[in-house]
Amino acid sequence: MMLGAALNPVNSSIISVSLVPIGVALGAPPSQTAWLISALYLATAIGQPVVGRLIDLFGPRRLFLIGTALTGVAGVVGMLAPNLGVLVAARVLLGLGTCAGYPAAMYLIRSEARRTGQNSPAGVLTALAVTTQTIAVIGPSLGGLLIGVGGWRATLAVNIPLALVGLYLGARRIPATPATPMRRDGRHPVSDLDLPGMGLFSVALVCLLLFLMNPGGDDWYLAVLAVVAAAGFTWRELRTRQPFIDVRVLGGNLPLLATYGRALLCYVVTYGFLYGYTQWTEEGYGLSASQAGLVQLPLFATAIVVSTLTGRREAVRGKLLVGAVGQIAACALLLLLHVDSPVLLLLAVVFVLGVPQGLNSLALQNAVYHQADPDRIGSSAGLLRTFGYLGAIIASAANGAFYGEHVDTGGLHHLAWFLLAVSVLFLAVTVVDRSLRRIGPAKTEPHSEPHPEPTATTKDQP
Repeated sequence: MMLGAALNPVNSSIISVSLVPIGVALGAPPSQTAWLISALYLATAIGQPVVGRLIDLFGPRRLFLIGTALTGVAGVVGMLAPNLGVLVAARVLLGLGTCAGYPAAMYLIRSEARRTGQNSPAGVLTALAVTTQTIAVIGPSLGGLLIGVGGWRATLAVNIPLALVGLYLGARRIPATPATPMRRDGRHPVSDLDLPGMGLFSVALVCLLLFLMNPGGDDWYLAVLAVVAAAGFTWRELRTRQPFIDVRVLGGNLPLLATYGRALLCYVVTYGFLYGYTQWTEEGYGLSASQAGLVQLPLFATAIVVSTLTGRREAVRGKLLVGAVGQIAACALLLLLHVDSPVLLLLAVVFVLGVPQGLNSLALQNAVYHQADPDRIGSSAGLLRTFGYLGAIIASAANGAFYGEHVDTGGLHHLAWFLLAVSVLFLAVTVVDRSLRRIGPAKTEPHSEPHPEPTATTKDQP
């Protein structure tokens, strides 16, 4: 579970120190290399809930193995890419290949909870969150090391051994899902796949994300197409017997919708830092890729310590409030940075950011686990990642807009003001959400014997 869930974060974060070397090698400015970020998130934002729904219907084993194999193929394509276009295509393959890991892990955790009757696997959820956080934060340092040893192509090639290990462990350890029999009404379960709904969802998201990549350009029609496709998707889901995303239940589950909204805001800040700050330390401040990766180590250490100390406490409201304040403080520190700033100030920025990094993703994951319909935990977990990747796309677009052709301190400060506004909004949304008080040890401790999971309309009740 940990390896599968880590495949996407490692490719999300390792690229942060690769952008400048790739741009130099392929003659591409930051506005073009930003597509290496967006391509992965575009594919993953669409693929996560789609694959999550497939996992809900057919189990995690097949989807995990197929996705992991595709990740290995993407590593080979990226390692041999002759130009930026092929490299972007490899990142799309990576996005699709890494879609299965996290929904499969959440599905397995929920299945084990149902089997044992224990509805609060806080230790396992913490281990999963700490793993993804560790990989996401250590990614820049790992990327810097790989670039120093084998150049930027090594940051793509690392997916080959990871995929091989994932295939071995997945084949040996993930429980095999029995062949799904025909139902009594004579329909095969594959008929439950809402392919038109998935198609409309994909069209709406592609148009939206492409528009966000260049909101000031002449591509206004993409926003219109996104709205039309979203309206068609909603109409379809309200009328089909087995919807891809049950918009009635989702629309009635305001706590879960609020969690998705917080995920979007949180990851705008997280990835705005990850890409914008790292690029500035290289091109604006003058560090090498390896040095820029090392500067991220305090972020790694702080996030792991914070997650480990707070992980077994299921209450999420306190984590989100402290995380929001930590993001505001980190954004404010960015405004103090200049080309002659001492290295200690650079380290202080990532140290402060490590606190919300260790709290927010863990709290968001626990919130979805308790708020989502148990029968749709795979697709619900996928949607959490979708909103996170939408935030990453916005962050990538902001980096391209504020930096343009060159990464300088003025662009960093403009980015910092944008991230500061998003952090304040994240805090406000958390403060007013009283439903978060219902998630905590006193409300959701394991019961003494198995009993039915809460229904979609009562999932946020004690």
